[in-house]
Amino acid sequence: MDQNLPTNPVFSARPKSIFPTMTALARQYDAINLGQGFPDEDGPREILEVAAEALLEGPNQYAPIEGIPTLRQAVAEDNKRFYNLDINPDSETMICSGATEGLASVFWGLLQPGDEVILFAPFYECYAPQIEATGATVKYVSLQPPEWQVSADALEAAITSKTRMIVINTPHNPLGTVMSMEELEIIAGAARHHNLVVVCDEVYEHLVFEGSSHIPLMTLPGMFERCLRIGSAGKSFSLTGFRIGYITGPDPLITAVKKAHQVTCFSAPVPLQLAVAHALQFTDDYYQKFTSEMQQKRDLLSEGLRSTGLTTFDAQGTYFLICDITSVGFEDDVTFCETITKEAGVTAVPVSAFYDPSISDIPRHFARFCFCKKHDVLKAAVQRLTKYF
Repeated sequence: MDQNLPTNPVFSARPKSIFPTMTALARQYDAINLGQGFPDEDGPREILEVAAEALLEGPNQYAPIEGIPTLRQAVAEDNKRFYNLDINPDSETMICSGATEGLASVFWGLLQPGDEVILFAPFYECYAPQIEATGATVKYVSLQPPEWQVSADALEAAITSKTRMIVINTPHNPLGTVMSMEELEIIAGAARHHNLVVVCDEVYEHLVFEGSSHIPLMTLPGMFERCLRIGSAGKSFSLTGFRIGYITGPDPLITAVKKAHQVTCFSAPVPLQLAVAHALQFTDDYYQKFTSEMQQKRDLLSEGLRSTGLTTFDAQGTYFLICDITSVGFEDDVTFCETITKEAGVTAVPVSAFYDPSISDIPRHFARFCFCKKHDVLKAAVQRLTKYF
């Protein structure tokens, strides 16, 4: 075979994702994998039963491009219930095959060659390649430890006449931070002043812990018409394999995104959409229990890691917490994660993997641990690390 066949360097020139890389290493060394972010238990059986019944009863044919009306109505009601947002389910919502596909459709539907997009680093790994595949250019604004907060001066310095979009992620993966009102107002002010669209990755919206609160940027004055808000059933109901996400925004932006969505995956599976529509009707008791149990796991792992000598940052949301590895004598996060996988039998991921290599000020001394695992698994991981350190 000709080895010189053309490929797209936006994807082919990138290194392999850190997640399968560390997962493969974890399997090789029989390590407890606290690297990849997915729960080790499925969400409520009630959701699975609705999906199974819908699958058996059918029909199992294409859904409408924008999603089934039942789920779009449920998404609109969810926005009203939690954020007092008045959403038209027919024109201001779209169902996607997971939030990652939703992000791709947003970028492909709104960007063109020559545009610039602001990303805050560290960032979830799919953002940059999806943006670059449109021909747009990414401008990075680094969040500085230990506060990891948005700087108005740094954001303003990155904006040019070519800037079309800002991407935010709150609650934040990998940092576990939740944007404050002050940070949101900085972003809103810049977006209004420069006439920018803001893509709001809010997949962890219901995983916010005591002392913090999630405020969608879309709720700020003058921001609905320029925001696209992305949610995830996989994250809200611990069913990441369902691959059902939802996008909320103004009609003109949703229409543009829908046209990209229809030529990527066209539609999401009907039985899973029906199951998620059912799940969005859960009472507040579900969300309180969900958050409380995850907070208990966060505390279990955080306290355990501190007992080993690691310095941890308080996770305000998501199911991730990060550690400063210099507290146990390491300077390089990749070396740390490989070493504890091989020698302690516990896997984490290096936070430097959430940066573009072109960024000059990448911190190399933070590691991300995932705590959405069973209590026994977290305890076993702590025991292994305690023994190692």
